[in-house]
Amino acid sequence: MAATTITSNANGDQDSVVVPLLSVQRTTPNSTSQVAIVGSKVCPIESLDYEIFENELFKQDWRGCSKVQVFQYIFMKWLLCFLIGLIVSLIGFCNNLAVENLAGTKFVVTSNMMLERRYGMAFFVFATSNFVLTLFAAIITAFISPTAAGSGIPEVKAYLNGVDAPGIFSLRTLVVKIIGSISAVSSSLLVGKAGPMVHTGACVASLLGQGGSRKYKLTCKWLRFFKNDRDRRDLVTCGAAAGIAAAFRAPVGGVLFALEEMATWWRGALLWRAFFTTAIVAIVLRAFIDLCLSGKCGLFGTGGLIMFDVYSANVSYHVGDLPPVLALGVIGGILGSFYNFLLDKVLRVYNLINEKGIAYKIFLACLISIFTSCLLFGLPWIASCRPCPADASEACPTIGRSGNYKKFQCPPGYYNDLASLIFNTNDDAIRNLFSKDTNAEFQHSSMLIFFVTCFFLSIFSYGVVAPAGLFVPVIVTGASYGRFVGMLVGPHSNLNHGLYAVLGAASLLGGSMRMTVSLCVIILELTNNLLLLPLIMLVLFVSKTVADAFNGNIYDLIMKAKGFPYLEGHAEPYMRQLTVSDVVTGPLQLFHGIEKVSNIVHVLRTTKHNGFPVLDEPPLSESPVLFGIILRAHLITLLKKKAFFFPTPDRTGMDALKPFSASDFAKRGSGNGDKIEDIELNEEEMDMLIDLHPFTNASPYTVVETMSLAKARILFREVGLRHLLVIPKISSVSNAV
Repeated sequence: MAATTITSNANGDQDSVVVPLLSVQRTTPNSTSQVAIVGSKVCPIESLDYEIFENELFKQDWRGCSKVQVFQYIFMKWLLCFLIGLIVSLIGFCNNLAVENLAGTKFVVTSNMMLERRYGMAFFVFATSNFVLTLFAAIITAFISPTAAGSGIPEVKAYLNGVDAPGIFSLRTLVVKIIGSISAVSSSLLVGKAGPMVHTGACVASLLGQGGSRKYKLTCKWLRFFKNDRDRRDLVTCGAAAGIAAAFRAPVGGVLFALEEMATWWRGALLWRAFFTTAIVAIVLRAFIDLCLSGKCGLFGTGGLIMFDVYSANVSYHVGDLPPVLALGVIGGILGSFYNFLLDKVLRVYNLINEKGIAYKIFLACLISIFTSCLLFGLPWIASCRPCPADASEACPTIGRSGNYKKFQCPPGYYNDLASLIFNTNDDAIRNLFSKDTNAEFQHSSMLIFFVTCFFLSIFSYGVVAPAGLFVPVIVTGASYGRFVGMLVGPHSNLNHGLYAVLGAASLLGGSMRMTVSLCVIILELTNNLLLLPLIMLVLFVSKTVADAFNGNIYDLIMKAKGFPYLEGHAEPYMRQLTVSDVVTGPLQLFHGIEKVSNIVHVLRTTKHNGFPVLDEPPLSESPVLFGIILRAHLITLLKKKAFFFPTPDRTGMDALKPFSASDFAKRGSGNGDKIEDIELNEEEMDMLIDLHPFTNASPYTVVETMSLAKARILFREVGLRHLLVIPKISSVSNAV
């Protein structure tokens, strides 16, 4: 969770309660700690309140819930998971359908011109269509929703860690993500659709969990239970899992991906709902694939999404096969860390260009598109034509969109092996690399050229202002060098070249993304070959271990570049030597249980803090004591409702709750909440008092000032906190970290 360091202006109203730090012995914050500087204004973000705010209003609301309302809450959880799975699977299928038909039509038209030896016109059609598709994706992203650019996985991961960047789950972002991803992938840019699908699934889940829109009078009474960050977080987790399941048709891999890479909070009930969501995705996709296999989906359907057939009944390996497999893991770790290093540098350069304005963003995307088109159309001319094998399992040469033996410029009876990889969609290229019984199909030079091309093109294509993923480009790149290693090993191994391509893809994925269990299951579900399990596990373990010695995983690097204050799961060793009192800053702003309206207004207008400790002093208590913590949004609601009493400072108790309902304090959706600047109060109202006790969380998480920073940090992240109160061992005065 992102921590909020509490500071205040000491030159405020004299009635404002300002207290010093825990101890006067420390007067400056410890700026060497990363925890101490979290909350600096690196980007316009807000933390999320995953903690259940147990004030009297919350307790009264839940005590009044009937069995019917409890049933409604549980039923709506499962219904929303079903709807998420259904909608995400439909979007995933339509994405694949649109990409295959758009890109397929482009390749068919270009191939027909190549057959007529109209090479100049073929290049013009190919480059122009790619340029138009890229331009369209860049324009709608830059002008309508810039937050839709990139894969979206870093944003979703940051959200599940407690960081809410503005607009990442809006309806506008969802629409641009879908349309822009289709256009960008169809434009032959070396980008994938898996990352955008994760973001799409998270958007769908977030929008469904908002309970409709008050602005457009689209609200549902049954969804009132989900107007909080905690339940929305669970739904977004299910949406992210559904996105991977829809992208790769890997339901179990989707659940494990959300567990291993995305979510920082997990429990058994969430596991069941995520699994149910991905199961719905798998069932719906299977039904649509059966429909498309009958030929009713145009150019889509012959391969069935991206299930790659590498099954071989004769897969057997011995001790002699382990050295090249281990070498693949080591190479994957080195290449993966180098890939992350280059991508991080390129994104920083692109950021300098993009900061100059929208025109520069679009120009950069168009420039990458033109360069990609020239490279993809020109490189196959380098490769020599090869005679068609006599025992080919399909037509050779391939005339049309997909196939292992592209004709390109070759005479009848010959094919261009490099064109079979480059002049194709990413899915078809992977299918060709993974294909079995094709050991003699590719030349060493063609495979090496394809690997270098994919490695650098995927890096330069990712940073353009368009929805773009990294999963599929990394799979293509890894499969190419894996197959190249298989060609070098040749007859000295029992594994065919297609299986080496699978292991190469696994090694580069492990070296770049640093996932193990989820990647292993995703690859097994992609290839439908359980016999590869031990080898894939070995490759992933070796590649991740090697890559971890150089840098972090690619999504963490992107989050850092974007300024998301992501909190890692482990504590640094030096944090054991620090206590929580070493990193707090002050002076701290807090309120009394019975507080003057003018003091509250002054504090809210002069600070941006989200929560404030509430302190009771005599005569309300025998000695100064911490009562709890109250949220900024709740204070604004109290001021807006003008729930004041005047003038005696006596507690009103439960009477203060009568003007309110639980919905008054429910968190709004993607729209903006109320602001203190919008509330107008006269002088008489400013002199009134508010009883904060019924609206204060009287059971906040607290730690003593002597607790080690490492221990507090682990508690802060694993429980999913936004506020952690640090109290002295003697006094009852508290300081919030």
